[in-house]
Amino acid sequence: LPKVEENIGKPLSPYAVTKYVNELYADVFSRTYQFHCTGLRYFNVFGPRQDPNGAYAAVIPKWTAAMIANEDVAINGDGETSRDFCFVANALQANILAAVTPLGCSEVFNVAVGDRTTLNQLFDAIKHSLQQHNVNYDKSAVYRDFRAGDVRHSQADISKANKLLGYQPEYRIAQGLEIAMPWYVALGK
Repeated sequence: LPKVEENIGKPLSPYAVTKYVNELYADVFSRTYQFHCTGLRYFNVFGPRQDPNGAYAAVIPKWTAAMIANEDVAINGDGETSRDFCFVANALQANILAAVTPLGCSEVFNVAVGDRTTLNQLFDAIKHSLQQHNVNYDKSAVYRDFRAGDVRHSQADISKANKLLGYQPEYRIAQGLEIAMPWYVALGK
């Protein structure tokens, strides 16, 4: 860590394979037809209007909805698994920069913050943010087995996006939670 765009590891899940195959297609189109593409690798984007339900619901809206409903929150593993959480406004900034920056070649960029937050830290941060909005969650997390295919730690190197696109994420996880929390709370009522 941090993960650099040029270092492709071995995908651990079918989802990871689909992301990698998309980049291979883009590279082949670029080399074969001079059709240049910009690839953006998003790291755990979260924010308002994100669906907390469904098979592929992201952890932040899913846990927040569970806490608002006073339901158990399950953590896969010991809670020390870490992720680089990226507030949606940061992803929007990267999208706009990628759309308007003339690169002249195909490139792939990490879109993240460049930090790591453990699931235990995330659990506490969501509880704290909810308390600031008069929602008290008094339960502890329920720990279960690690999930097959999960990467233990994830943190992006965003220096390439900074250098070539001018990307500078403005929001860290705590700021993003504070902005998103009123929407989550209103949804849960």
